[in-house]
Amino acid sequence: MVTEKLLKQIDFIKEIDKIKYIQRRTKLFNSDRQENDAEHSWHLAMMAIVLSEHSDYEIDLLKVIKMVLIHDIVEIDAGDTFIYDQNKNHENTEEELKAAQRIFGILPKEQAEDFIKIWIEFEEGISNEAKFARSMDRLEPLLQNTSNDGGTWKEFGVKYQTVYDKKKVIKNGSKKLWKFAENLINDSVQKGILKK
Repeated sequence: MVTEKLLKQIDFIKEIDKIKYIQRRTKLFNSDRQENDAEHSWHLAMMAIVLSEHSDYEIDLLKVIKMVLIHDIVEIDAGDTFIYDQNKNHENTEEELKAAQRIFGILPKEQAEDFIKIWIEFEEGISNEAKFARSMDRLEPLLQNTSNDGGTWKEFGVKYQTVYDKKKVIKNGSKKLWKFAENLINDSVQKGILKK
């Protein structure tokens, strides 16, 4: 028997298909094609699985995976804000919270509340899981830009200090991954793909 709960879950699954159409500024590794939010979220989930041993804290890996898979769903309504945008704040906005309430609200009440709670936890970046999930979210585009000869850094004239300041969030989840990322940023200056 088809229940109302199942129908709500299926409606949610159909709705989130729209995430595949949200284009990010970063491009796929060694490619000119822009990544979409679905690809980004999948990649972060894989990164979390592969790199979880480098977390500075004991983490619930399933919770991290949930965070990275749902963190950008709000962009279906709110759109993607480029991390280096000079005019619009990249941090949590009222617009994103409204989007979270609408989209996750399609789910049955208990699941909706759980998803909103996990999304807020990611945005706040305080728990060990959120710190590591946010590390993944900042590391992936760094890897993309370094593989694409500066990628969006060059395209939008982003300077070293801006990149450094945005990426140092990685340190909150993993000092080891931050050291790796910091070296990549500094090497990018040496290679001329990031300007000081």
